Amino acid sequence: MLRVQQSGRGILVALPVLVYFFVFLVIPLGLVAVLSVLSRDSYGEVRFIWNPGNYVRLFDGLYLKILVDSLLMALSTTAITLLIGYPVAYYIARSPERRRSWLLLAVLVPFWTNFIIRTYAWILILREDGLLNAALLKSGLVSTPLDILFTPTAVLIGMVYEFLPFIVLPLYSTLEKIDEAQLAAAADLGARPFAVFSRIVLPLSTPGLIAGSLLVFIPAIGMFALPDLMGGARTVLVGNLIRNQFLVARDWPFGAAAAMLLVGLSLSLLLWSVRFSRAEWL
Repeated sequence: MLRVQQSGRGILVALPVLVYFFVFLVIPLGLVAVLSVLSRDSYGEVRFIWNPGNYVRLFDGLYLKILVDSLLMALSTTAITLLIGYPVAYYIARSPERRRSWLLLAVLVPFWTNFIIRTYAWILILREDGLLNAALLKSGLVSTPLDILFTPTAVLIGMVYEFLPFIVLPLYSTLEKIDEAQLAAAADLGARPFAVFSRIVLPLSTPGLIAGSLLVFIPAIGMFALPDLMGGARTVLVGNLIRNQFLVARDWPFGAAAAMLLVGLSLSLLLWSVRFSRAEWL
């Protein structure tokens, strides 16, 4: 009887979360999934005619290139943020406790400003008469301004800047829990710094590394605002493709198919991370 009462209380406590999950996630995704297999007429109206060819169309030459470019951009963003963020997170985690909060604040403060303002600040930095080219020309490192803005390189720079805290914070929370005594014991036993890192620090920080990488990769592959603002018409990623299909081309079924492809990829990565985490604990 007691177990039944506890189970009923548990359901009541979880009910708001379940309702929220169902109303704002399951139902919208279900609608998009249904829309992705419907048809569109010549006027852009959705017709209830079965058309799984929307998914096949995604693998045509042009759209396949957009998908590949999006994957490469997201992977590059994840790799660079990891290379930059891991040392930063490790330094913060090994700093004195009084200094850690200030260092974390320094990581987060730039992101208290509006996303558009930060993006246009980078546009001012990267354009031909911007701060970067002015500094390079004055130092004599280049003789002509670099053409960075409205290129994939500019998009990558914006992505790395935007998502860097997403990988620093999970890594910090994991690295901060590593006991200094373990590192000292390994050093006393003759382990060199690289061995200490590769055999102790890196394995223990794997959960934070995976969580941070997913937090960067999943939103990066669907980002459309940064490619629009910093890449111009030269850089089209799958997020831009989805937005254009819904708002410009009025081909909602095809846009929904592209969106479901991203959802499937994201869910696959999340399920893999959960299974990996369980295997680690076992």
